[in-house]
Amino acid sequence: MVSRREFLRRSAVVGAAAAGGAMLAGGPFQGLVTRQVLAGGGGRPTQAKKGEGGYGDLRPITRTDNATNDTLTLLLPEGFDFVHFGLAGTPMSDGHLTPLGHDAMAAFPGPDGTTRLVRNHEDRNVALLSTPSGSAAKRYDQRAGGGTSTLQVRTLPDGRRVLEKDFMSLSGTIVNCAGGATPWGSWLTCEETTEGRVVGARLENHGYVFEVPSMLDGEVDPVPLKEMGRMVHEAAAVDPRTGIVYLTEDRRSAGLYRFVPKQPGHLAQGGRLEMLAVRRQPQYDTGTGQQRSQPLPVEWVHVEDPDPSTAELNPGAVFSQGYSKGGARFARLEGCWWDGNSLYFCSTSGGDASEGQIWAYEAAGSSGGQLVLVYESPGAEVMSFPDNITVSPRGALVVCEDPLANDFHRLIGVTHDTRTFELCQTEQGVEWAGATFAPDGRTLFANLQGSTVGNVGLRGTFEPGRTVAIWGPWELGAL
Repeated sequence: MVSRREFLRRSAVVGAAAAGGAMLAGGPFQGLVTRQVLAGGGGRPTQAKKGEGGYGDLRPITRTDNATNDTLTLLLPEGFDFVHFGLAGTPMSDGHLTPLGHDAMAAFPGPDGTTRLVRNHEDRNVALLSTPSGSAAKRYDQRAGGGTSTLQVRTLPDGRRVLEKDFMSLSGTIVNCAGGATPWGSWLTCEETTEGRVVGARLENHGYVFEVPSMLDGEVDPVPLKEMGRMVHEAAAVDPRTGIVYLTEDRRSAGLYRFVPKQPGHLAQGGRLEMLAVRRQPQYDTGTGQQRSQPLPVEWVHVEDPDPSTAELNPGAVFSQGYSKGGARFARLEGCWWDGNSLYFCSTSGGDASEGQIWAYEAAGSSGGQLVLVYESPGAEVMSFPDNITVSPRGALVVCEDPLANDFHRLIGVTHDTRTFELCQTEQGVEWAGATFAPDGRTLFANLQGSTVGNVGLRGTFEPGRTVAIWGPWELGAL
């Protein structure tokens, strides 16, 4: 993590170099795409056993949160352990109740060796039944219960992970589903709805991205970044060399977008919203019939009106603009993560089996690049509906499943050679979200989402969301 000033200096240097159009070197996971392209891809993805990148069979572990007496059982490999905290409906350090719907999250360096987590809350209550979040003076919308909370976690000398404090950091937004970390230490939280004053009975319009500094010790003044689009937002990721923000959209017909800021690191000053298109193949459909590791050259088309007045009644208003210019269609885009020279992102229901795809966009210069299908699930037993995604410290992937017909929700690892393995499982039928590694790489944090509707003040009337910290012998496998 670098300061905003240092980020601006670095991006000015590498941005000028990238403008020449040369493909830049990637990070550890970059070799996966390169090897697949050279080998021609193809073949059915296989699973990684212990010693082959995986960590072996899972076993049940039960732990109790001392602060709430909440008991949770997870299935983890031998040698791994976990704690859980931040239960929905319980008071935080600032006195506010922890909102519902724990979703995407990122980890940042905190003060005195701690880890700061900025966590989304996908509150989906209708306006008149919503429990407003945070402080009235700081709420974006007085009829909204979502936003973000910030947690500070410390690792004790005996290895235990403990929650030191937690508090609201953005209030009065709704359906904060995913988002992404910035290189300058903030979290971009994205609203997954265009609900607003017209049909949503809200006091403000929604469907925007908001920025939350990770080191802020309270609630941010909410500023919707309207030039980043009003749409069914999902996740965001930032190219640290250029400051360009990549955005996914969770619709059956979805686009992949990028926001080119006027000044990198200062998103509120505006910029240009663009949508990915496959070169010489207008309105390309990525949903089925794709060849793994076959590069597709791409370009970017301009979205003229990123904040259309029709967006509430037509959530696809932004997509339609890019699609009419030849933009590519994806089947529900969800989590994304930047690593090296590539953006890795999930198409939740894409693929011939409709069980999900993982794509990589490799940037090249200011306008080009290529799109590569890294992984496609052959069936629900291997991977079903990949959602949030993160890159591990050693360059493998961790995917949060969000299956429709599977009671066993899993965290799944993907090795450098695209073999998969089960890392963690819960029998609660609760969606995993927000997987993110601590800055030192020793702890994997993730959320069990819990209910997204209900009265947050009436505990026991909804399935509570939780935050989980997992640790163990990472060096024995791919992560």
